[in-house]
Amino acid sequence: MMQAQLAHQMALAPTGDIVIACAGAAVVVGALALFFGALLSIVRSDLTTGMKLVWIVFSFMAPFLGSLLWFLIGRRDAQRRPGIA
Repeated sequence: MMQAQLAHQMALAPTGDIVIACAGAAVVVGALALFFGALLSIVRSDLTTGMKLVWIVFSFMAPFLGSLLWFLIGRRDAQRRPGIA
């Protein structure tokens, strides 16, 4: 009985590795999409060139955090001040 359980667990081990690898790949692809989406959004915003540069540098220094903060704070602030070029 114990050998059957061990054989079953060993047969499932590669499946778990595949699931973990796919989940990791999905996280990486999501983070990259967030980063490049933020960069595109920053470049297209109505902020001054200096403020765009600040956000771009911050996004490169801390890609996930910088991109996330852009979408939570910076983008909203840029939309509140239209016409600033």
